[in-house]
Amino acid sequence: MAKNSKIPWFLPTANKLVLTLLRIGVKLNGPGKSPMYLFTVRGRKSGQLRTTPVAILEQNGNRYLMTPYGVVDWVRNVRAAGEATFTRGRRAEQIRPIELPVSDAVPVLKSFVESGNPIARFFSINAGASLEDFEQLANTHPVFLLRSATSPATAGQAQSA
Repeated sequence: MAKNSKIPWFLPTANKLVLTLLRIGVKLNGPGKSPMYLFTVRGRKSGQLRTTPVAILEQNGNRYLMTPYGVVDWVRNVRAAGEATFTRGRRAEQIRPIELPVSDAVPVLKSFVESGNPIARFFSINAGASLEDFEQLANTHPVFLLRSATSPATAGQAQSA
């Protein structure tokens, strides 16, 4: 089972502030100008809706969601639920996050780290790391390709994206 990375001490407080601002409709961008959304997914054990703020990576016409802190609760929940909702102000979008296999996640992670986005420092890897290092990172830090829940995308189509 993948280990969790230690989350920064300030993250719970920052998440509450960002969650409040996004709920009232303030458009926020995360580090590196990544658009931020409220990510709501049904809890795998409780069945209750769980919401956390996330920053989306837009790359080559695709949108990705990744976790710099490893396999955290929202990752486990979305794996179980298979779909989620992005909300920003009054606008909501049903999405289907498709977890990429390691071979497809590596180039996304590598490009993200090389971009200089400040959040990349939480991945504990530098831009000059070897491909094997990025493969190890992809094993412990899942990357999700985001598709609209109304589009007929499948995991097989995600690999060609």
